[in-house]
Amino acid sequence: MAKTLPIILFLLGIVVLGFSQESRIQPVNSDFSSWELAYPETKNPVSIRLFVNEYEKNTPLTNWEALQQELDQKAAKKLDSLALLRLIFQKTHTRLLKNYKQHSTVEDLLNQGKYDCVSGTALLGLLLDRYGYSYEIVETDYHVFLEVFLNGKTVILESTLPVGGMITSTSAVSNYLAAYSGEGGVVARNISEGLAGTRVNTADNTIFRKVNLHELVGLQYYNEAIVHFNLQEYKKAIDLLTKALAYYPSERIEGLKELSIELAYHSYGYDIRN
Repeated sequence: MAKTLPIILFLLGIVVLGFSQESRIQPVNSDFSSWELAYPETKNPVSIRLFVNEYEKNTPLTNWEALQQELDQKAAKKLDSLALLRLIFQKTHTRLLKNYKQHSTVEDLLNQGKYDCVSGTALLGLLLDRYGYSYEIVETDYHVFLEVFLNGKTVILESTLPVGGMITSTSAVSNYLAAYSGEGGVVARNISEGLAGTRVNTADNTIFRKVNLHELVGLQYYNEAIVHFNLQEYKKAIDLLTKALAYYPSERIEGLKELSIELAYHSYGYDIRN
């Protein structure tokens, strides 16, 4: 118990939260498409199905496929990279990212248009892969977002802001990144409030790391687990965290799993692992 106390104190401070961003939101079947067959080098190495829970494999991909077909037509016109990127961001919100909802999954997104920073970033990342962009997904304590690299410049894609979420100004990008990397600035705080729940103050951020799409799958399971943890549904939370660790063996996921096991023992009177 002594060894787990620091983990408990840390997690109890954040676990009621989740990857999310909430107060500044403005509303707004084939695995191989014709684009991928014509340009096999652009074939997405990660399928959207990877983000869909095994119990939801019948989730329709109609809107997702329609979005890809529309963007394929735009990309075929040889738009410049920035113009195509802007279209990707705008069309994704028009067709799929309809309503921000904390702790939404990709299934929620595909079925109902509900999304959060994890599911929104996942869709944008899949599309950036599809069209050959150089980018990185950034994980912070309470939020995830995208950095896209174009001709020596960095563009921020903030999935939870349909209006103003594509940040191109060099100074605005610098301020945004500084706020999350702990280097100062309050600019980002009024547009991004956190991963794992509502979060305004980024001054004490301890996480600022790059993750790939496979690891983002792990963060989605982690985000789902937080919902069940907060409901004291520890068995379900542990199952989800086990899946999360298979994709992304991070300290915070492991810490929440250990805490869930310990609290399950105190709640149920037996080791849930047995």
